[in-house]
Amino acid sequence: MIKNILWDFDGVILDSMSIKDYGFAKIFEEFDKNLIDKFLDYHRLNGGLSRYVKIRYFYNTILNQNISDEKIQEIADIFSEIMKNELAKKQYLISQTVDFIEKNYKNYNFHIVSGSDEKELKYLCEKLDLSKYFITINGSPIHKSDLIKKVLEMHNYNPKETILIGDSINDYESAKINAIKFYGFNNIRLKELSEYIHSFNGFVI
Repeated sequence: MIKNILWDFDGVILDSMSIKDYGFAKIFEEFDKNLIDKFLDYHRLNGGLSRYVKIRYFYNTILNQNISDEKIQEIADIFSEIMKNELAKKQYLISQTVDFIEKNYKNYNFHIVSGSDEKELKYLCEKLDLSKYFITINGSPIHKSDLIKKVLEMHNYNPKETILIGDSINDYESAKINAIKFYGFNNIRLKELSEYIHSFNGFVI
């Protein structure tokens, strides 16, 4: 029996991919477009990874340059401002997901575990009137698998009674590391790996 549902945020609750594409293109706009396009391909394939990992990847792997933690934080802060300005609009909410959350938040223990920056996540959830549905809202720079572990341990949840709903291979792998069941959503490539939610309308666990 499932009692606890951990939610990814981007692509599951909020349709943010196009805005994140814009944000990353903006913070790297001084670089060659081909390099930015190469990075955006990586970003889309790794939706569950934090922006800190992605920014480091851009410099270390695509540019073959070193980058300090301080510089990563500086770039991430600029990216966060773009996100906070753009994503705090209810038009980007995925309505079927939000409907399910509103109807079921008293029936399960809901938590957010996301690759997005935690401060930004909490800001957006307040602005979008979502905070009341979740016991905790957890984000980067802590890796998602560690966030899941933290939630399980802090709340003494049985992994067999807990699932993660996400839209990326990183979500799937993070669930697997923590021995909890994974449900894919909004990414048909996950259908071959896990249980898959085609629609939250009428969805029953």
